[in-house]
Amino acid sequence: QVQLVESGGGLVQAGGSLRLSCAASGRTFSRDAMGWFRQAPGKEREFVASISWSGSSIYYADSVKGRFTMSRDNAKNTVYLQMNSLKPEDTAVYYCADAGDIYSVKYDLEHEYEYWGQGTQVTVSS
Repeated sequence: QVQLVESGGGLVQAGGSLRLSCAASGRTFSRDAMGWFRQAPGKEREFVASISWSGSSIYYADSVKGRFTMSRDNAKNTVYLQMNSLKPEDTAVYYCADAGDIYSVKYDLEHEYEYWGQGTQVTVSS
């Protein structure tokens, strides 16, 4: 059974930083593309970032480009999202996702992921 467990969320002031982690288990993580999505209150879930199995290809939503950095450590079965210069509009529940056996390029769509975590709340105060 695949499990994705996010951690690192919390309350931070605007301009601050947080680092999210997502620990994966239950399959060969090192072969999977991974992604981060977020859902703000009253809004649809949206793409934040994705990373290929090797870490050589990383894509970001325009809204976070230059502020967020996604990375992975295949030895630890963990992906990370370093979030800097946070803004109140970054407030959302952040979800980690595993593409499993689905092949794509950018992995910026929800249907390109087979497995999802439960999410971690990020709140940015102004």
